[in-house]
Amino acid sequence: MTQTSDNVTWLTQEAYDQLKAELEYLSGPARTEIAKKIEAAREEGDLRENGGYHAAKEEQGKQELRVRQLTQLLEHAKVGEAPADTGVVAPGMVVTIAFDGDPDDTLVFLLASREYASSDVETFSPQSPLGRGVNGKKVGEDAEYELPNGRTAKVKILDAKPYQG
Repeated sequence: MTQTSDNVTWLTQEAYDQLKAELEYLSGPARTEIAKKIEAAREEGDLRENGGYHAAKEEQGKQELRVRQLTQLLEHAKVGEAPADTGVVAPGMVVTIAFDGDPDDTLVFLLASREYASSDVETFSPQSPLGRGVNGKKVGEDAEYELPNGRTAKVKILDAKPYQG
């Protein structure tokens, strides 16, 4: 799990290992694979009209961007424990909220860095409007956050438990 504070990102050992493995793959075998694709496309001739070459170069650019993102993230990462189960919303928690005016309209999400987005639960960054609004609130408390249209939304914190993966 992750918790971002200033330029430091707190990661569990599991999250750190997962991101480090991704970086090692992208920096090693994936770079070799993309270089081979580019070379093969280059051998096809005229690069101005070579779709395979341009696609491979675009893929290389995206891959290198991800390498830079991961490198920066891991350089500033601190490995620590998952948050305690105290009922206080914090990064690394799965939070359940109910929207004001409709207690049946609930949302369950992981409050964490996008780098650790999970496919089994929606992820909101602690820096997002919703993340900032609920962070530090206790179960049972109300929270407010600003919507993109400038209005304010109110929610009630129903549950906050550490993410178990």
